[in-house]
Amino acid sequence: MMADLQLAVLIDADNIPYANIKGMLDEIAKLGNPTIKRIYGDWTKPTVSGWKPALLEHAITPVQQYSYTTGKNATDSAMIIDAMDILHNLSVDGFCLVSSDSDFTRLATRLRESGKMVIGIGEKKTPSPFIVACDKFIYIEIISQKDEKKSTSQSPVKGQKSQGLDKLDRGFMKLLKSTVEDVADDDGWAFLAEVGSLLNKKKPDFDPRNYGFSKLTPLVKSLKEYFEIEERPVENSRGRLVMIRIKS
Repeated sequence: MMADLQLAVLIDADNIPYANIKGMLDEIAKLGNPTIKRIYGDWTKPTVSGWKPALLEHAITPVQQYSYTTGKNATDSAMIIDAMDILHNLSVDGFCLVSSDSDFTRLATRLRESGKMVIGIGEKKTPSPFIVACDKFIYIEIISQKDEKKSTSQSPVKGQKSQGLDKLDRGFMKLLKSTVEDVADDDGWAFLAEVGSLLNKKKPDFDPRNYGFSKLTPLVKSLKEYFEIEERPVENSRGRLVMIRIKS
């Protein structure tokens, strides 16, 4: 199970806001066990001072990296070197790279080439190359404590501002339909869990919360004009399997 993964969490203090640290760590805990937690920055600078109270509270190890040259991000180099040391010398199943910086694109690719899962966490301004280099990418905007409390299974009301939410537009519908077709049986029915898994592979930053839904099930239930939804009982269990099929 994913929750059993041993993760190395490496945080770029220069490119991530400290206000959402609890929400980030809570999200990481859902994905695996953060056995290593390190944060990189020049701690002599006031720009990262906001992180300091969170370090003791959440047992994050600060790594000092001086900015030797103006215009160069020394933090990136320190994170990359540490990641490769961990890869070769410590036993972890995956890495969580917390940054909005595209400079970590090659690192994410290299770690995946070595068979490690790579989870990215960053702001919505994160460049696409870094996002697609990860197995999964999560936006900070949807995992902050404030957004978690506001998360509901209702879609945004038409005519209202989306408050940063993505739209269920034609492009997404095309992706969803093609994914259902990819895993459907001869009758066109697909397990929703398999659809969600494949969606994440095709689009690493896919998350129902990006669209204003708590989970994938309420998202697809809001699209009844396009899909048929069935909940089928599981033998010897109280659980139910959610199935989806494209309406003809």
